[in-house]
Amino acid sequence: MADNDGVLAAAEAWRGAKMALATVVTTWGSAPRPRGSHLLVHEDGRFEGSVSGGCVETDILQTAAEVIAGAPAVVKDYGVADAAAWEVGLPCGGQIAVLVQPVAANGFPPELFDAIRQARAEGRPIEVGTDLATGQSAIRAEGFVNRYDPPRRLLIVGAVQIAQALAGLARELGIATTVIDPRGRFLTEERFPGVTLDDRWPDEAVTALKPDPATAVVTLSHDPKIDDAALIAALAHPTGYVAALGSRRSQAARLERLGAAGVSAEDLARIEGPAGLSIGAIGPSEIALSIAAAMVKTFHADS
Repeated sequence: MADNDGVLAAAEAWRGAKMALATVVTTWGSAPRPRGSHLLVHEDGRFEGSVSGGCVETDILQTAAEVIAGAPAVVKDYGVADAAAWEVGLPCGGQIAVLVQPVAANGFPPELFDAIRQARAEGRPIEVGTDLATGQSAIRAEGFVNRYDPPRRLLIVGAVQIAQALAGLARELGIATTVIDPRGRFLTEERFPGVTLDDRWPDEAVTALKPDPATAVVTLSHDPKIDDAALIAALAHPTGYVAALGSRRSQAARLERLGAAGVSAEDLARIEGPAGLSIGAIGPSEIALSIAAAMVKTFHADS
Protein backbone atom coordinates (compact mmCIF):
# COMPACT_ATOMS: atom_id res chain seq x y z
CA MET A 1 0.00 0.00 0.00
CA ALA A 2 1.34 3.40 -0.98
CA ASP A 3 1.52 6.05 1.75
CA ASN A 4 -0.16 9.11 0.24
CA ASP A 5 -1.46 10.84 3.38
CA GLY A 6 0.83 13.84 2.93
CA VAL A 7 -0.22 14.25 -0.70
CA LEU A 8 -3.91 14.19 0.20
CA ALA A 9 -3.32 16.81 2.90
CA ALA A 10 -1.38 19.01 0.45
CA ALA A 11 -4.15 18.72 -2.15
CA GLU A 12 -6.57 20.15 0.40
CA ALA A 13 -4.17 22.91 1.47
CA TRP A 14 -3.46 23.90 -2.16
CA ARG A 15 -7.09 23.80 -3.30
CA GLY A 16 -7.67 26.21 -6.19
CA ALA A 17 -4.07 26.30 -7.38
CA LYS A 18 -2.83 24.75 -10.62
CA MET A 19 -1.22 21.38 -9.87
CA ALA A 20 0.10 18.23 -11.49
CA LEU A 21 -0.03 14.74 -10.04
CA ALA A 22 2.68 12.15 -10.67
CA THR A 23 1.84 8.50 -9.96
CA VAL A 24 3.92 5.33 -10.10
CA VAL A 25 1.92 3.10 -12.45
CA THR A 26 4.41 0.27 -13.08
CA THR A 27 7.32 -1.17 -11.10
CA TRP A 28 9.82 -3.92 -11.74
CA GLY A 29 12.70 -5.26 -9.66
CA SER A 30 14.06 -3.13 -6.84
CA ALA A 31 11.80 -0.14 -7.47
CA PRO A 32 12.15 2.36 -4.61
CA ARG A 33 8.41 3.19 -4.29
CA PRO A 34 5.32 0.97 -4.75
CA ARG A 35 2.67 1.29 -7.45
CA GLY A 36 0.20 4.00 -6.60
CA SER A 37 2.72 6.32 -4.94
CA HIS A 38 2.05 9.98 -5.64
CA LEU A 39 4.01 13.20 -5.94
CA LEU A 40 1.88 16.36 -6.08
CA VAL A 41 3.40 19.51 -7.63
CA HIS A 42 2.12 23.06 -7.04
CA GLU A 43 2.38 25.66 -9.79
CA ASP A 44 4.90 27.61 -7.68
CA GLY A 45 7.26 24.61 -7.59
CA ARG A 46 6.40 23.23 -4.15
CA PHE A 47 5.81 19.50 -4.03
CA GLU A 48 4.68 16.79 -1.63
CA GLY A 49 5.21 13.04 -1.78
CA SER A 50 7.62 10.87 -3.72
CA VAL A 51 7.66 8.52 -6.70
CA SER A 52 11.21 7.22 -6.34
CA GLY A 53 12.64 8.27 -3.01
CA GLY A 54 14.57 11.05 -4.77
CA CYS A 55 15.99 9.17 -7.77
CA VAL A 56 13.90 10.68 -10.58
CA GLU A 57 12.10 13.52 -8.84
CA THR A 58 14.07 16.28 -10.59
CA ASP A 59 12.99 15.02 -14.00
CA ILE A 60 9.41 14.50 -12.83
CA LEU A 61 9.25 18.03 -11.43
CA GLN A 62 10.29 19.43 -14.82
CA THR A 63 7.66 17.32 -16.57
CA ALA A 64 5.04 18.41 -14.02
CA ALA A 65 5.84 22.07 -14.73
CA GLU A 66 5.23 21.42 -18.41
CA VAL A 67 1.92 19.68 -17.69
CA ILE A 68 0.81 22.56 -15.45
CA ALA A 69 1.67 24.93 -18.31
CA GLY A 70 -0.67 23.02 -20.65
CA ALA A 71 1.24 19.99 -21.96
CA PRO A 72 -0.80 16.74 -22.10
CA ALA A 73 -0.51 13.95 -19.56
CA VAL A 74 2.45 11.69 -20.17
CA VAL A 75 3.86 8.38 -18.93
CA LYS A 76 7.61 8.50 -18.29
CA ASP A 77 9.65 5.28 -18.17
CA TYR A 78 12.84 4.94 -16.13
CA GLY A 79 15.10 1.90 -16.06
CA VAL A 80 18.72 1.12 -15.35
CA ALA A 81 19.29 -0.01 -18.93
CA ASP A 82 18.49 3.46 -20.23
CA ALA A 83 21.13 6.16 -20.38
CA ALA A 84 18.53 8.61 -19.09
CA ALA A 85 18.10 6.46 -15.99
CA TRP A 86 21.66 7.17 -14.93
CA GLU A 87 21.25 10.84 -15.73
CA VAL A 88 18.27 11.13 -13.39
CA GLY A 89 19.79 8.83 -10.79
CA LEU A 90 17.99 5.46 -11.04
CA PRO A 91 20.91 3.00 -10.90
CA CYS A 92 19.25 0.66 -8.38
CA GLY A 93 18.45 -2.05 -10.93
CA GLY A 94 14.69 -1.49 -10.95
CA GLN A 95 12.32 0.01 -13.47
CA ILE A 96 9.37 2.34 -12.97
CA ALA A 97 6.78 4.07 -15.11
CA VAL A 98 5.33 7.34 -13.83
CA LEU A 99 2.19 9.05 -15.08
CA VAL A 100 2.21 12.85 -14.86
CA GLN A 101 -1.27 14.36 -15.29
CA PRO A 102 -2.89 17.74 -14.62
CA VAL A 103 -5.10 18.14 -11.56
CA ALA A 104 -7.97 19.29 -13.73
CA ALA A 105 -11.10 18.05 -15.50
CA ASN A 106 -8.96 16.59 -18.32
CA GLY A 107 -6.74 14.65 -15.90
CA PHE A 108 -7.24 14.04 -12.18
CA PRO A 109 -10.35 16.11 -11.36
CA PRO A 110 -9.95 18.01 -8.05
CA GLU A 111 -13.24 16.60 -6.75
CA LEU A 112 -11.64 13.15 -6.71
CA PHE A 113 -9.53 14.29 -3.76
CA ASP A 114 -12.75 15.18 -1.93
CA ALA A 115 -14.21 11.74 -2.68
CA ILE A 116 -11.05 10.03 -1.44
CA ARG A 117 -11.01 12.06 1.78
CA GLN A 118 -14.68 11.34 2.44
CA ALA A 119 -14.28 7.60 1.89
CA ARG A 120 -11.24 7.42 4.15
CA ALA A 121 -13.05 9.42 6.86
CA GLU A 122 -15.86 6.86 6.69
CA GLY A 123 -13.37 4.00 7.09
CA ARG A 124 -13.86 2.52 3.62
CA PRO A 125 -11.46 2.07 0.69
CA ILE A 126 -12.05 3.75 -2.66
CA GLU A 127 -10.65 2.94 -6.11
CA VAL A 128 -9.74 5.45 -8.81
CA GLY A 129 -9.15 4.19 -12.33
CA THR A 130 -7.04 6.03 -14.90
CA ASP A 131 -6.85 5.63 -18.68
CA LEU A 132 -3.08 5.82 -19.20
CA ALA A 133 -3.52 6.71 -22.86
CA THR A 134 -5.45 9.89 -22.05
CA GLY A 135 -4.46 10.56 -18.44
CA GLN A 136 -8.14 10.76 -17.46
CA SER A 137 -9.08 9.57 -13.95
CA ALA A 138 -12.45 8.72 -12.42
CA ILE A 139 -13.97 6.54 -9.71
CA ARG A 140 -14.00 3.22 -11.52
CA ALA A 141 -12.35 -0.19 -11.46
CA GLU A 142 -10.74 -0.18 -14.89
CA GLY A 143 -7.53 1.08 -16.46
CA PHE A 144 -4.73 1.66 -13.95
CA VAL A 145 -6.53 1.29 -10.64
CA ASN A 146 -5.20 2.95 -7.49
CA ARG A 147 -6.76 1.94 -4.19
CA TYR A 148 -6.91 4.42 -1.31
CA ASP A 149 -7.37 2.67 2.03
CA PRO A 150 -8.58 4.33 5.24
CA PRO A 151 -5.81 5.94 7.32
CA ARG A 152 -4.09 3.56 9.69
CA ARG A 153 -4.92 3.89 13.37
CA LEU A 154 -3.60 2.37 16.57
CA LEU A 155 -5.65 2.11 19.76
CA ILE A 156 -3.37 1.33 22.70
CA VAL A 157 -5.13 0.11 25.83
CA GLY A 158 -3.08 0.70 28.96
CA ALA A 159 -0.94 3.82 29.44
CA VAL A 160 2.14 1.88 30.53
CA GLN A 161 5.82 2.31 29.66
CA ILE A 162 5.62 0.07 26.60
CA ALA A 163 2.73 2.21 25.40
CA GLN A 164 4.95 5.30 25.53
CA ALA A 165 7.52 3.69 23.24
CA LEU A 166 4.87 2.20 20.95
CA ALA A 167 3.09 5.53 20.58
CA GLY A 168 6.37 7.14 19.53
CA LEU A 169 7.06 4.46 16.93
CA ALA A 170 3.53 4.72 15.56
CA ARG A 171 3.93 8.48 15.19
CA GLU A 172 7.10 7.98 13.11
CA LEU A 173 5.18 5.46 10.98
CA GLY A 174 2.39 7.95 10.32
CA ILE A 175 -0.17 5.91 12.27
CA ALA A 176 -2.72 7.99 14.20
CA THR A 177 -2.60 6.79 17.81
CA THR A 178 -5.04 6.94 20.72
CA VAL A 179 -4.06 5.76 24.20
CA ILE A 180 -6.99 4.50 26.26
CA ASP A 181 -6.86 4.15 30.03
CA PRO A 182 -9.41 5.08 32.73
CA ARG A 183 -6.57 5.57 35.25
CA GLY A 184 -5.87 9.29 35.29
CA ARG A 185 -2.45 9.01 36.93
CA PHE A 186 -1.21 6.93 33.99
CA LEU A 187 -2.92 8.85 31.18
CA THR A 188 -1.22 12.24 31.15
CA GLU A 189 -0.05 14.57 28.38
CA GLU A 190 3.37 14.69 30.03
CA ARG A 191 3.79 10.94 29.53
CA PHE A 192 2.19 10.92 26.06
CA PRO A 193 2.96 14.20 24.29
CA GLY A 194 1.21 14.74 21.00
CA VAL A 195 -0.99 11.65 21.39
CA THR A 196 -4.78 11.52 21.62
CA LEU A 197 -5.78 10.45 25.14
CA ASP A 198 -9.08 8.74 26.01
CA ASP A 199 -10.00 8.14 29.67
CA ARG A 200 -13.18 6.16 29.03
CA TRP A 201 -13.42 2.51 29.95
CA PRO A 202 -11.78 0.58 27.12
CA ASP A 203 -14.90 -1.23 25.89
CA GLU A 204 -16.74 2.08 25.61
CA ALA A 205 -13.81 3.83 23.93
CA VAL A 206 -13.05 1.05 21.44
CA THR A 207 -16.72 0.69 20.50
CA ALA A 208 -17.05 4.45 19.96
CA LEU A 209 -13.91 4.57 17.81
CA LYS A 210 -15.22 1.80 15.51
CA PRO A 211 -11.99 0.01 14.59
CA ASP A 212 -11.83 -1.07 10.93
CA PRO A 213 -9.40 -3.23 8.91
CA ALA A 214 -6.90 -0.33 8.97
CA THR A 215 -6.99 -0.16 12.78
CA ALA A 216 -4.90 -2.02 15.36
CA VAL A 217 -5.98 -2.58 18.95
CA VAL A 218 -3.20 -3.54 21.35
CA THR A 219 -3.82 -4.21 25.06
CA LEU A 220 -0.90 -3.60 27.40
CA SER A 221 -2.29 -2.96 30.89
CA HIS A 222 -1.88 -6.51 32.29
CA ASP A 223 -5.18 -5.90 34.09
CA PRO A 224 -7.92 -8.27 32.86
CA LYS A 225 -10.61 -5.79 33.91
CA ILE A 226 -9.17 -3.33 31.39
CA ASP A 227 -7.70 -5.56 28.69
CA ASP A 228 -10.46 -8.18 28.39
CA ALA A 229 -13.20 -5.62 27.86
CA ALA A 230 -11.14 -3.91 25.17
CA LEU A 231 -10.44 -7.18 23.37
CA ILE A 232 -14.12 -8.16 23.35
CA ALA A 233 -15.00 -4.77 21.88
CA ALA A 234 -12.22 -4.98 19.27
CA LEU A 235 -13.30 -8.46 18.19
CA ALA A 236 -16.84 -7.20 17.65
CA HIS A 237 -15.49 -5.07 14.79
CA PRO A 238 -13.46 -5.89 11.65
CA THR A 239 -10.29 -4.76 13.47
CA GLY A 240 -7.22 -5.37 11.32
CA TYR A 241 -4.78 -6.29 14.10
CA VAL A 242 -5.68 -7.38 17.63
CA ALA A 243 -2.90 -8.17 20.08
CA ALA A 244 -2.44 -8.60 23.81
CA LEU A 245 0.70 -8.37 25.91
CA GLY A 246 1.59 -11.28 28.16
CA SER A 247 3.20 -14.69 28.35
CA ARG A 248 1.89 -17.82 26.66
CA ARG A 249 0.48 -18.88 30.01
CA SER A 250 -1.37 -15.59 30.46
CA GLN A 251 -2.59 -15.82 26.86
CA ALA A 252 -4.05 -19.28 27.53
CA ALA A 253 -5.82 -17.96 30.63
CA ARG A 254 -7.04 -14.95 28.65
CA LEU A 255 -8.53 -17.12 25.91
CA GLU A 256 -10.29 -19.24 28.54
CA ARG A 257 -11.82 -16.15 30.16
CA LEU A 258 -12.93 -14.65 26.85
CA GLY A 259 -14.34 -17.96 25.68
CA ALA A 260 -16.38 -18.19 28.88
CA ALA A 261 -17.59 -14.65 28.17
CA GLY A 262 -19.03 -15.82 24.86
CA VAL A 263 -16.29 -14.94 22.38
CA SER A 264 -16.23 -17.46 19.51
CA ALA A 265 -13.26 -19.68 18.76
CA GLU A 266 -12.93 -17.94 15.38
CA ASP A 267 -12.61 -14.54 17.05
CA LEU A 268 -10.26 -15.84 19.74
CA ALA A 269 -7.91 -16.97 16.97
CA ARG A 270 -7.66 -13.34 15.81
CA ILE A 271 -5.83 -12.32 18.99
CA GLU A 272 -2.05 -12.30 18.66
CA GLY A 273 -0.65 -13.25 22.03
CA PRO A 274 1.99 -12.74 23.15
CA ALA A 275 1.85 -9.54 21.11
CA GLY A 276 4.60 -8.80 18.60
CA LEU A 277 7.10 -10.59 16.39
CA SER A 278 9.55 -12.94 18.06
CA ILE A 279 12.79 -10.93 17.97
CA GLY A 280 14.12 -11.73 21.44
CA ALA A 281 12.92 -8.33 22.66
CA ILE A 282 14.15 -7.13 26.05
CA GLY A 283 12.77 -4.02 27.72
CA PRO A 284 9.88 -1.71 26.82
CA SER A 285 11.37 -0.16 23.69
CA GLU A 286 12.28 -3.46 22.06
CA ILE A 287 8.91 -4.98 22.97
CA ALA A 288 7.23 -1.94 21.42
CA LEU A 289 9.36 -2.42 18.30
CA SER A 290 8.27 -6.06 18.02
CA ILE A 291 4.60 -5.04 18.31
CA ALA A 292 4.97 -2.24 15.76
CA ALA A 293 6.62 -4.66 13.32
CA ALA A 294 3.85 -7.22 13.74
CA MET A 295 1.22 -4.53 13.25
CA VAL A 296 2.82 -3.26 10.04
CA LYS A 297 3.25 -6.81 8.76
CA THR A 298 -0.44 -7.48 9.30
CA PHE A 299 -1.49 -4.23 7.64
CA HIS A 300 0.57 -5.10 4.56
CA ALA A 301 -0.77 -8.65 4.43
CA ASP A 302 -4.33 -7.34 4.35
CA SER A 303 -3.79 -4.47 1.90
